[in-house]
Amino acid sequence: MSKASIHLTDLRFFAFHGLYKEEQVLGNEFAINIEVGFTPAEFPIIHIADTINYALVYELVKKRMQIATPLLETIASDIANEILAQFSLSDYVHISINKLKPPIAQFVGSLGVSLKVNRGDYEN
Repeated sequence: MSKASIHLTDLRFFAFHGLYKEEQVLGNEFAINIEVGFTPAEFPIIHIADTINYALVYELVKKRMQIATPLLETIASDIANEILAQFSLSDYVHISINKLKPPIAQFVGSLGVSLKVNRGDYEN
């Protein structure tokens, strides 16, 4: 059986996630990468119903990023679980979320979390 995946790369959002008050007030920029693995309903793939609609995945991510949350791990888990819930073809979700300007003195770079959730790990 054929396997495939869709990728949403370097999605950018400004949001108010974080543990610290300044993050909740000033906000930060986040970059998200997502891979959704799936087993195509038909092969070759010629209809949108045979794949994962990346535009719908983007809208799901955009909506979740609007909800301020202290931990990136929580956001990643929520997004992965929602993708698995909404897209029955999906086998796994691999997501990484990076905070591009963390409020750490003299810190240069970004920090973030990665999570891979397999359908068998998913709980409704």
